[in-house]
Amino acid sequence: MRIVDSHFHWWPRSVFEALCKRESYPRAESNGKGGYTYWRQEGSAARFNLGAEWFDLEKQMAHMDTLGYEVDVVCSTGPFSLHFSDLPAEEGRACAMLWNEEMAGAQRRYPGRLWASAAVPLVDTKIAIEVLEHAIGTLGLMGANLPGSVGSHERIDAERLEPFYDRVEELGIPLFLHPTDSIFPDILDGYNGALYLSLGRVVDVSVSACRLVLSGIMERHPDLKIVMSHTGGALPYQAGRMDKNAKAAGLPLPPSTYIKRMYTDTVSPHEMGIRFAVEFYGVEHVMYGSDYPCWSPATALQLFEEVGLSKEDQEKILNDNARRILGLRDPA
Repeated sequence: MRIVDSHFHWWPRSVFEALCKRESYPRAESNGKGGYTYWRQEGSAARFNLGAEWFDLEKQMAHMDTLGYEVDVVCSTGPFSLHFSDLPAEEGRACAMLWNEEMAGAQRRYPGRLWASAAVPLVDTKIAIEVLEHAIGTLGLMGANLPGSVGSHERIDAERLEPFYDRVEELGIPLFLHPTDSIFPDILDGYNGALYLSLGRVVDVSVSACRLVLSGIMERHPDLKIVMSHTGGALPYQAGRMDKNAKAAGLPLPPSTYIKRMYTDTVSPHEMGIRFAVEFYGVEHVMYGSDYPCWSPATALQLFEEVGLSKEDQEKILNDNARRILGLRDPA
């Protein structure tokens, strides 16, 4: 069986080597285990301290070969997508362009097996659109990454970003929405990161997606493709509460209508969570994902099999949906 893993992370070394040369924050240092330690802000704890498994694409692809399936992968930026909007506008542009060039190079090295999405800096709307168009039109990337916020203060529903969403919709590409570890740090800190990793990222991505709904962005852009990570965060479970209590936003339709227009993956260490995501979004809106190297692809596949879907629905989620939703095409 051929599988598309829609939630796969590879981070280029060149970007982090450049970060190691920065004297101000955000910055990085080599950590002696083949990876890097990364700080967003001065005086804060390190945001990432990751080993070689995040940066060695050849070893990552070799690991996929051990699963007993033909596995194709879709690279998304994940929690690092906020970084490009933490930088001054022109530096953010340069860093995103470097990232996107590396992603395009990976696509060329693994044609028909790896597809990659673009980093986009959002602090300047004009630059964001220029970087987006270069990534899609010139480099041939298949989508873009949407951080949960713009820096620590501005949000992704800012009115000035409307032209950016206009252009994304026109291009017909997906936006991968992933938690970025910047929302509510004051109440989600502690326990050696256990609170944030177990619950904080669910809150992070859910609030960001709610902003896209309640702001009317999803209403004004009916063809916008939002790919929610981690089985939709808390949204499927709390959709009824949103419909009951979000009338003040003045939307013409219940919020759950817009949530169900989004797409999601199967990244959940909980068989019941995967099943509910399929029931809520519908089988046509769910794609298999492993969140590798955050999680074991073998475990992700085992849990997915335990959901007990029909062979037809399994084929849709494991392969067909990603190719259709994300517009994946084999090279000519």
